[in-house]
Amino acid sequence: MSAPTDQGGLRARKKQRTRAALIDAGLDLFLTKGYDATTIDEIAAEVEISSRTFFRYFAGKEDVALAKGDEFDELVLDALSAQPAAEPPLPALRRAMLAMIHEAAAGDGVRRFLQVQHLINKTPALLAGNLRRAAGSEERLTTEIAARQGVDQAHDMRPRVLVGMVCAGLRIGLETMCADPRRDLERLVELAEEAIDLATAGIPQRWGDDPHTW
Repeated sequence: MSAPTDQGGLRARKKQRTRAALIDAGLDLFLTKGYDATTIDEIAAEVEISSRTFFRYFAGKEDVALAKGDEFDELVLDALSAQPAAEPPLPALRRAMLAMIHEAAAGDGVRRFLQVQHLINKTPALLAGNLRRAAGSEERLTTEIAARQGVDQAHDMRPRVLVGMVCAGLRIGLETMCADPRRDLERLVELAEEAIDLATAGIPQRWGDDPHTW
């Protein structure tokens, strides 16, 4: 009875490996040749699959370039969900963001992590797609914060404002890191923490009952 399950698990793992290989190959080509100059055929060839098979994994090369961002979004959401229910919203979200930075940059390497961020920011097509992705991620985080606080986000702006400020701080921290001569995880986390703390300096740890004030 276990054979079909084992075969299904093997197929799933093979698909995961192929997807990861396509992402790595695509990012390598984008960083070397440039996003616009890279073709889907070239990405597929690096992984030794056909272009037709490529489309079983991604709708296009933009999805390859932004795939890491999708992974980072899931890391943040998972980290936020794992925070104790009694944890105030600001420290809970702050810890979730820093946990994502730790895991993402440690896994890919700080230099690679920053190179991909820079590639997205300097490529108009990717920047537009990344903004759409980020908007979706912020909406999901807002929903999670509202649920944790037991408030209606349609009438209480605090979850949306909090998420917006934390995400803005993180973005500025990453931009600052791109210009920093150091390329280590400690410095990346330090700048992310500093930027998030500056962006949220006026937000208290705990909220009051009035949805129109903190």
